[in-house]
Amino acid sequence: MSGDGAKDRQETLDGFGEAVNMTAGELEKWLKTDDSKSVGQKKDGGGESTGHASGRRIVELLRAKKGDLDEDDLAHMRKVTGYVHRHLKQRPSGDTTDTAWRYSLMNWGHDPEK
Repeated sequence: MSGDGAKDRQETLDGFGEAVNMTAGELEKWLKTDDSKSVGQKKDGGGESTGHASGRRIVELLRAKKGDLDEDDLAHMRKVTGYVHRHLKQRPSGDTTDTAWRYSLMNWGHDPEK
């Protein structure tokens, strides 16, 4: 791996680490809740939402050894980081504790209440 490749990889890992503030165990427990399953875009109006599926992948990424992560994993990490940053900018006013906005972020591994 070239020096730039190693730098890009580290930037991806760092960004993901900052965006995802839930542990694998916290996220896994959250994904089993009805609130988690109630939010997000679902393909063809049914099944699992994009964010919920992403959450399952995030659990795997959090549990993986850093050296075992491949380019697909890093690409998903960048996608997660981008989503979290974009979604945080859309914070609604008032108490966000029990909102779809918070639940969606949590599906992507970020709890804004932490």
